[in-house]
Amino acid sequence: MRDPLNKTIVTIQPSGIRKFFDIVGEMEDAISLGVGEPDFDTPWHIRDEGIYSLEKGRTHYTSNAGLKELKTEIDRFLTRRYGVSYDPNKEIMVTVGGSEAIDIAMRAMLDPGDEVLIPQPSYVSYVPCAVLANGTPVIIELKEEDEFRLTPEELEAAITPKTKLLVLPFPNNPTGGVMEKSDLEKIAKIIIEHDLFVLSDEIYSELTYLENHVTIASLPGMKERTIVINGFSKSHAMTGWRLGYACGPRIILDQMLKIHQYAIMCAPTTSQYAAVDALRAGDEDVQRMREEYNGRRRYLMHRFEEMGLECFEPYGAFYCFPCIKEFGMTSEEFATNLLKTEKVAVVPGTAFGDCGEGFIRISYAYSLDNLKEALDRMERYITGLRGGNNGEA
Repeated sequence: MRDPLNKTIVTIQPSGIRKFFDIVGEMEDAISLGVGEPDFDTPWHIRDEGIYSLEKGRTHYTSNAGLKELKTEIDRFLTRRYGVSYDPNKEIMVTVGGSEAIDIAMRAMLDPGDEVLIPQPSYVSYVPCAVLANGTPVIIELKEEDEFRLTPEELEAAITPKTKLLVLPFPNNPTGGVMEKSDLEKIAKIIIEHDLFVLSDEIYSELTYLENHVTIASLPGMKERTIVINGFSKSHAMTGWRLGYACGPRIILDQMLKIHQYAIMCAPTTSQYAAVDALRAGDEDVQRMREEYNGRRRYLMHRFEEMGLECFEPYGAFYCFPCIKEFGMTSEEFATNLLKTEKVAVVPGTAFGDCGEGFIRISYAYSLDNLKEALDRMERYITGLRGGNNGEA
Protein backbone atom coordinates (compact mmCIF):
# COMPACT_ATOMS: atom_id res chain seq x y z
CA MET A 1 0.00 0.00 0.00
CA ARG A 2 1.27 3.49 -0.81
CA ASP A 3 1.91 5.94 2.01
CA PRO A 4 -1.42 7.66 2.72
CA LEU A 5 0.12 10.58 4.63
CA ASN A 6 1.23 14.05 3.65
CA LYS A 7 5.00 14.36 4.04
CA THR A 8 4.79 17.76 5.68
CA ILE A 9 2.26 16.93 8.39
CA VAL A 10 4.18 13.88 9.63
CA THR A 11 7.17 16.12 10.41
CA ILE A 12 5.10 18.30 12.75
CA GLN A 13 5.12 17.26 16.40
CA PRO A 14 1.92 17.18 18.49
CA SER A 15 1.43 20.09 20.88
CA GLY A 16 3.66 19.90 23.96
CA ILE A 17 0.93 21.42 26.12
CA ARG A 18 -1.48 18.49 26.15
CA LYS A 19 0.96 15.75 27.16
CA PHE A 20 0.79 16.40 30.89
CA PHE A 21 -2.97 16.81 31.08
CA ASP A 22 -3.68 13.32 29.83
CA ILE A 23 -1.70 12.14 32.87
CA VAL A 24 -3.44 14.60 35.22
CA GLY A 25 -6.84 13.26 34.19
CA GLU A 26 -5.85 9.83 35.52
CA MET A 27 -4.21 11.09 38.73
CA GLU A 28 -6.18 11.48 41.96
CA ASP A 29 -5.75 14.79 43.85
CA ALA A 30 -3.68 16.31 41.04
CA ILE A 31 -3.84 20.07 40.46
CA SER A 32 -3.33 21.44 36.98
CA LEU A 33 -1.86 24.91 36.45
CA GLY A 34 -1.36 24.30 32.79
CA VAL A 35 -4.45 24.89 30.71
CA GLY A 36 -4.84 28.35 29.18
CA GLU A 37 -8.56 28.56 29.77
CA PRO A 38 -10.52 30.90 32.06
CA ASP A 39 -11.96 29.18 35.11
CA PHE A 40 -15.00 31.45 34.97
CA ASP A 41 -18.25 30.37 33.38
CA THR A 42 -19.42 32.39 30.41
CA PRO A 43 -21.46 35.27 31.92
CA TRP A 44 -25.11 34.34 32.19
CA HIS A 45 -26.48 37.12 29.98
CA ILE A 46 -24.25 35.87 27.14
CA ARG A 47 -25.40 32.26 27.61
CA ASP A 48 -28.98 33.48 27.79
CA GLU A 49 -28.63 35.20 24.42
CA GLY A 50 -27.35 31.95 22.92
CA ILE A 51 -30.31 30.05 24.41
CA TYR A 52 -32.73 32.68 23.12
CA SER A 53 -31.31 32.39 19.61
CA LEU A 54 -31.96 28.62 19.70
CA GLU A 55 -35.50 29.14 21.00
CA LYS A 56 -36.11 31.52 18.11
CA GLY A 57 -34.92 28.89 15.64
CA ARG A 58 -31.82 30.81 14.56
CA THR A 59 -30.02 27.62 13.63
CA HIS A 60 -29.17 28.22 9.98
CA TYR A 61 -25.90 29.23 8.34
CA THR A 62 -24.93 32.87 8.59
CA SER A 63 -23.11 34.58 5.74
CA ASN A 64 -19.58 33.27 5.30
CA ALA A 65 -18.00 36.35 6.87
CA GLY A 66 -20.39 36.31 9.83
CA LEU A 67 -23.47 38.14 11.06
CA LYS A 68 -23.45 41.77 9.96
CA GLU A 69 -24.77 42.68 13.42
CA LEU A 70 -21.74 41.02 15.05
CA LYS A 71 -19.23 42.57 12.64
CA THR A 72 -20.71 45.99 13.38
CA GLU A 73 -20.29 45.39 17.12
CA ILE A 74 -16.70 44.24 16.58
CA ASP A 75 -15.94 47.51 14.80
CA ARG A 76 -17.57 49.52 17.60
CA PHE A 77 -15.61 47.58 20.21
CA LEU A 78 -12.25 48.10 18.47
CA THR A 79 -13.00 51.78 17.97
CA ARG A 80 -14.03 52.21 21.60
CA ARG A 81 -11.20 50.25 23.15
CA TYR A 82 -8.24 50.68 20.78
CA GLY A 83 -9.01 53.63 18.53
CA VAL A 84 -8.96 51.69 15.27
CA SER A 85 -11.96 51.26 12.96
CA TYR A 86 -12.80 48.78 10.20
CA ASP A 87 -15.50 48.52 7.55
CA PRO A 88 -17.78 45.73 8.83
CA ASN A 89 -18.70 44.75 5.26
CA LYS A 90 -15.19 44.48 3.83
CA GLU A 91 -12.54 44.43 6.56
CA ILE A 92 -13.91 42.12 9.28
CA MET A 93 -14.60 38.38 9.20
CA VAL A 94 -15.77 36.03 11.95
CA THR A 95 -13.83 32.78 12.39
CA VAL A 96 -13.92 29.56 14.39
CA GLY A 97 -11.73 30.90 17.18
CA GLY A 98 -8.60 32.96 16.73
CA SER A 99 -6.74 29.80 15.71
CA GLU A 100 -8.62 29.49 12.43
CA ALA A 101 -7.85 33.13 11.68
CA ILE A 102 -4.11 32.49 12.18
CA ASP A 103 -4.25 29.49 9.86
CA ILE A 104 -6.16 31.07 7.00
CA ALA A 105 -4.24 34.35 7.21
CA MET A 106 -0.98 32.49 6.63
CA ARG A 107 -2.47 30.36 3.87
CA ALA A 108 -3.80 33.46 2.13
CA MET A 109 -0.54 35.39 2.36
CA LEU A 110 2.39 32.99 2.02
CA ASP A 111 4.05 31.50 -1.04
CA PRO A 112 6.69 28.73 -0.87
CA GLY A 113 9.93 30.18 0.46
CA ASP A 114 8.37 33.24 2.11
CA GLU A 115 9.87 33.73 5.56
CA VAL A 116 7.68 34.25 8.62
CA LEU A 117 9.31 35.86 11.65
CA ILE A 118 8.01 34.22 14.83
CA PRO A 119 9.12 35.58 18.22
CA GLN A 120 9.40 32.82 20.82
CA PRO A 121 8.50 31.71 23.44
CA SER A 122 5.00 31.96 21.99
CA TYR A 123 1.77 30.14 21.21
CA VAL A 124 2.31 26.67 19.79
CA SER A 125 0.29 27.10 16.56
CA TYR A 126 2.35 29.72 14.72
CA VAL A 127 5.15 27.47 13.48
CA PRO A 128 2.93 24.56 12.31
CA CYS A 129 0.54 26.95 10.57
CA ALA A 130 3.44 28.63 8.77
CA VAL A 131 4.83 25.25 7.67
CA LEU A 132 1.44 24.01 6.47
CA ALA A 133 1.06 27.24 4.47
CA ASN A 134 4.39 26.51 2.74
CA GLY A 135 6.13 29.34 4.57
CA THR A 136 9.53 29.16 6.24
CA PRO A 137 9.45 29.93 9.99
CA VAL A 138 12.32 32.06 11.26
CA ILE A 139 12.53 32.15 15.05
CA ILE A 140 13.41 35.29 17.00
CA GLU A 141 14.40 34.34 20.54
CA LEU A 142 13.00 36.78 23.09
CA LYS A 143 15.02 37.38 26.24
CA GLU A 144 14.04 37.57 29.88
CA GLU A 145 16.25 40.63 30.41
CA ASP A 146 14.09 42.46 27.83
CA GLU A 147 10.91 41.31 29.64
CA PHE A 148 10.32 39.06 26.63
CA ARG A 149 9.57 42.07 24.40
CA LEU A 150 10.57 42.11 20.74
CA THR A 151 13.38 44.65 20.34
CA PRO A 152 14.13 46.61 17.15
CA GLU A 153 17.62 45.11 17.07
CA GLU A 154 16.29 41.54 17.17
CA LEU A 155 13.77 42.27 14.44
CA GLU A 156 16.29 43.99 12.16
CA ALA A 157 18.77 41.13 12.55
CA ALA A 158 16.20 38.53 11.48
CA ILE A 159 15.00 40.24 8.28
CA THR A 160 16.20 38.94 4.92
CA PRO A 161 15.05 39.62 1.33
CA LYS A 162 12.67 36.64 1.74
CA THR A 163 10.94 37.97 4.85
CA LYS A 164 7.25 38.70 4.26
CA LEU A 165 5.35 38.36 7.54
CA LEU A 166 5.96 39.11 11.22
CA VAL A 167 3.85 37.40 13.87
CA LEU A 168 3.31 39.76 16.81
CA PRO A 169 2.10 37.64 19.76
CA PHE A 170 1.34 40.22 22.47
CA PRO A 171 0.13 40.12 25.19
CA ASN A 172 2.17 36.96 25.16
CA ASN A 173 1.40 33.35 25.90
CA PRO A 174 3.38 31.89 27.75
CA THR A 175 5.42 34.73 29.24
CA GLY A 176 2.77 37.35 30.02
CA GLY A 177 4.98 39.91 28.27
CA VAL A 178 3.47 43.00 26.66
CA MET A 179 4.50 45.55 24.05
CA GLU A 180 3.72 49.15 24.99
CA LYS A 181 3.12 51.91 22.46
CA SER A 182 6.74 53.08 22.53
CA ASP A 183 7.93 49.50 21.82
CA LEU A 184 5.50 49.15 18.91
CA GLU A 185 6.50 52.48 17.36
CA LYS A 186 10.11 51.32 17.06
CA ILE A 187 9.00 48.03 15.52
CA ALA A 188 6.56 49.72 13.12
CA LYS A 189 9.30 51.90 11.67
CA ILE A 190 11.31 48.81 10.67
CA ILE A 191 8.24 47.00 9.31
CA ILE A 192 7.38 49.89 7.00
CA GLU A 193 11.00 50.38 5.95
CA HIS A 194 11.25 46.72 4.86
CA ASP A 195 7.71 46.55 3.44
CA LEU A 196 6.62 43.69 5.72
CA PHE A 197 3.17 42.57 6.85
CA VAL A 198 2.09 41.80 10.41
CA LEU A 199 -0.13 39.14 11.88
CA SER A 200 -0.98 40.62 15.29
CA ASP A 201 -2.48 38.01 17.62
CA GLU A 202 -4.27 40.09 20.26
CA ILE A 203 -6.42 37.41 21.87
CA TYR A 204 -5.30 38.59 25.35
CA SER A 205 -5.73 42.31 24.60
CA GLU A 206 -8.35 42.79 27.32
CA LEU A 207 -6.15 41.17 29.96
CA THR A 208 -3.43 43.74 30.72
CA TYR A 209 -2.51 44.99 34.18
CA LEU A 210 -0.19 47.95 33.69
CA GLU A 211 -1.61 50.04 30.86
CA ASN A 212 -4.36 49.51 28.32
CA HIS A 213 -3.39 47.43 25.31
CA VAL A 214 -2.28 49.25 22.16
CA THR A 215 -2.76 47.58 18.79
CA ILE A 216 0.00 48.10 16.24
CA ALA A 217 -2.75 48.64 13.63
CA SER A 218 -3.53 52.00 15.29
CA LEU A 219 -0.08 53.39 14.46
CA PRO A 220 0.47 55.51 11.31
CA GLY A 221 1.07 53.40 8.20
CA MET A 222 0.32 50.09 9.93
CA LYS A 223 -3.38 49.41 9.47
CA GLU A 224 -2.97 48.66 5.75
CA ARG A 225 -0.26 46.06 6.44
CA THR A 226 -1.67 44.37 9.57
CA ILE A 227 -4.09 41.51 10.16
CA VAL A 228 -5.46 41.86 13.68
CA ILE A 229 -6.68 38.62 15.24
CA ASN A 230 -8.84 38.57 18.34
CA GLY A 231 -11.76 36.69 19.84
CA PHE A 232 -13.96 35.94 22.81
CA SER A 233 -12.31 32.91 24.44
CA LYS A 234 -10.03 34.65 26.93
CA SER A 235 -11.74 38.01 27.48
CA HIS A 236 -15.32 36.73 27.87
CA ALA A 237 -14.63 33.16 29.08
CA MET A 238 -16.08 31.69 25.88
CA THR A 239 -13.49 29.06 24.94
CA GLY A 240 -16.00 26.35 24.03
CA TRP A 241 -18.07 28.70 21.87
CA ARG A 242 -15.20 28.72 19.34
CA LEU A 243 -15.46 32.27 18.07
CA GLY A 244 -12.80 34.69 16.89
CA TYR A 245 -12.34 37.32 14.23
CA ALA A 246 -9.84 38.86 11.85
CA CYS A 247 -9.65 42.48 10.75
CA GLY A 248 -7.46 43.90 8.03
CA PRO A 249 -7.11 45.12 4.46
CA ARG A 250 -9.82 43.91 2.11
CA ILE A 251 -7.25 42.59 -0.39
CA ILE A 252 -6.12 40.03 2.21
CA LEU A 253 -9.49 39.33 3.85
CA ASP A 254 -11.10 38.53 0.49
CA GLN A 255 -8.66 35.64 0.06
CA MET A 256 -8.96 34.53 3.70
CA LEU A 257 -12.72 34.45 3.24
CA LYS A 258 -12.34 32.24 0.20
CA ILE A 259 -10.46 29.61 2.26
CA HIS A 260 -12.96 29.93 5.11
CA GLN A 261 -15.84 29.58 2.63
CA TYR A 262 -14.61 26.26 1.27
CA ALA A 263 -13.16 24.76 4.47
CA ILE A 264 -15.54 25.98 7.19
CA MET A 265 -18.60 27.72 5.67
CA CYS A 266 -19.30 29.92 8.71
CA ALA A 267 -18.63 30.20 12.43
CA PRO A 268 -21.25 28.68 14.78
CA THR A 269 -24.48 30.65 14.50
CA THR A 270 -25.48 30.37 18.17
CA SER A 271 -22.05 31.60 19.22
CA GLN A 272 -22.32 34.61 16.93
CA TYR A 273 -25.62 35.75 18.44
CA ALA A 274 -24.20 35.31 21.94
CA ALA A 275 -21.11 37.31 20.99
CA VAL A 276 -23.22 40.28 19.93
CA ASP A 277 -24.45 40.52 23.52
CA ALA A 278 -20.92 39.97 24.87
CA LEU A 279 -19.71 43.08 23.04
CA ARG A 280 -22.78 45.18 23.80
CA ALA A 281 -23.11 44.38 27.49
CA GLY A 282 -19.96 42.55 28.58
CA ASP A 283 -17.51 45.29 29.57
CA GLU A 284 -18.27 44.89 33.29
CA ASP A 285 -17.78 41.12 33.04
CA VAL A 286 -14.36 41.61 31.47
CA GLN A 287 -13.40 44.17 34.12
CA ARG A 288 -14.45 41.83 36.94
CA MET A 289 -12.45 38.92 35.52
CA ARG A 290 -9.43 41.14 34.87
CA GLU A 291 -9.43 42.33 38.49
CA GLU A 292 -9.64 38.75 39.73
CA TYR A 293 -6.75 37.67 37.48
CA ASN A 294 -4.70 40.62 38.66
CA GLY A 295 -5.14 39.59 42.29
CA ARG A 296 -3.99 36.07 41.46
CA ARG A 297 -1.06 37.43 39.44
CA ARG A 298 0.11 39.48 42.44
CA TYR A 299 -0.31 36.45 44.71
CA LEU A 300 1.89 34.29 42.48
CA MET A 301 4.60 36.94 42.29
CA HIS A 302 4.53 37.22 46.10
CA ARG A 303 4.86 33.46 46.51
CA PHE A 304 7.71 33.24 43.98
CA GLU A 305 9.53 35.95 45.91
CA GLU A 306 9.05 34.02 49.14
CA MET A 307 10.40 30.88 47.47
CA GLY A 308 13.37 32.75 46.01
CA LEU A 309 12.22 31.67 42.55
CA GLU A 310 13.20 34.11 39.80
CA CYS A 311 10.29 35.35 37.70
CA PHE A 312 9.94 38.56 35.72
CA GLU A 313 6.65 40.33 36.41
CA PRO A 314 4.08 39.63 33.66
CA TYR A 315 1.68 42.42 32.72
CA GLY A 316 -0.60 40.58 30.30
CA ALA A 317 -2.60 37.37 29.71
CA PHE A 318 -2.92 35.00 32.69
CA TYR A 319 0.47 33.29 32.85
CA CYS A 320 3.71 33.49 34.78
CA PHE A 321 6.97 32.15 33.35
CA PRO A 322 9.33 31.46 36.26
CA CYS A 323 12.96 30.49 35.67
CA ILE A 324 14.06 27.08 37.01
CA LYS A 325 17.64 27.07 35.68
CA GLU A 326 19.14 27.02 39.18
CA PHE A 327 18.05 23.40 39.63
CA GLY A 328 20.18 22.03 36.78
CA MET A 329 17.21 20.24 35.24
CA THR A 330 15.54 20.59 31.88
CA SER A 331 12.08 22.16 31.86
CA GLU A 332 10.63 18.77 30.93
CA GLU A 333 12.39 17.03 33.82
CA PHE A 334 11.29 19.68 36.30
CA ALA A 335 7.66 19.52 35.17
CA THR A 336 7.59 15.70 35.03
CA ASN A 337 9.07 15.27 38.50
CA LEU A 338 6.83 17.98 39.98
CA LEU A 339 3.83 16.10 38.64
CA LYS A 340 5.08 12.73 39.94
CA THR A 341 6.08 13.88 43.41
CA GLU A 342 3.61 16.64 44.24
CA LYS A 343 0.82 16.07 41.70
CA VAL A 344 1.03 19.58 40.25
CA ALA A 345 0.96 20.00 36.47
CA VAL A 346 2.75 22.89 34.78
CA VAL A 347 3.92 23.24 31.17
CA PRO A 348 7.63 23.02 30.25
CA GLY A 349 8.84 26.23 28.63
CA THR A 350 10.13 24.23 25.67
CA ALA A 351 6.52 23.59 24.59
CA PHE A 352 6.64 27.20 23.34
CA GLY A 353 9.98 27.03 21.56
CA ASP A 354 13.53 25.87 22.30
CA CYS A 355 14.35 29.20 23.95
CA GLY A 356 11.77 28.36 26.61
CA GLU A 357 14.29 25.92 28.08
CA GLY A 358 14.93 26.72 31.74
CA PHE A 359 11.40 28.07 32.30
CA ILE A 360 7.95 26.69 33.08
CA ARG A 361 4.54 28.17 32.34
CA ILE A 362 2.10 28.52 35.20
CA SER A 363 -1.45 29.61 34.47
CA TYR A 364 -3.35 31.59 37.09
CA ALA A 365 -6.71 30.98 35.43
CA TYR A 366 -7.59 28.94 38.51
CA SER A 367 -9.23 29.69 41.85
CA LEU A 368 -7.10 31.24 44.58
CA ASP A 369 -7.65 28.15 46.74
CA ASN A 370 -6.25 25.91 44.00
CA LEU A 371 -3.33 28.28 43.44
CA LYS A 372 -2.49 28.33 47.17
CA GLU A 373 -2.50 24.54 47.43
CA ALA A 374 -0.49 24.12 44.21
CA LEU A 375 2.10 26.70 45.27
CA ASP A 376 2.44 25.04 48.70
CA ARG A 377 3.20 21.76 46.95
CA MET A 378 5.59 23.45 44.53
CA GLU A 379 7.43 25.15 47.40
CA ARG A 380 7.86 21.78 49.11
CA TYR A 381 9.23 20.34 45.87
CA ILE A 382 11.68 23.21 45.38
CA THR A 383 12.82 23.03 49.01
CA GLY A 384 13.58 19.36 48.44
CA LEU A 385 15.61 20.14 45.32
CA ARG A 386 17.65 22.76 47.15
CA GLY A 387 18.21 20.26 49.96
CA GLY A 388 19.81 17.79 47.59
CA ASN A 389 16.77 15.73 46.67
CA ASN A 390 16.66 15.23 42.91
CA GLY A 391 12.92 15.72 42.89
CA GLU A 392 12.06 12.11 42.09
CA ALA A 393 9.46 10.17 44.03
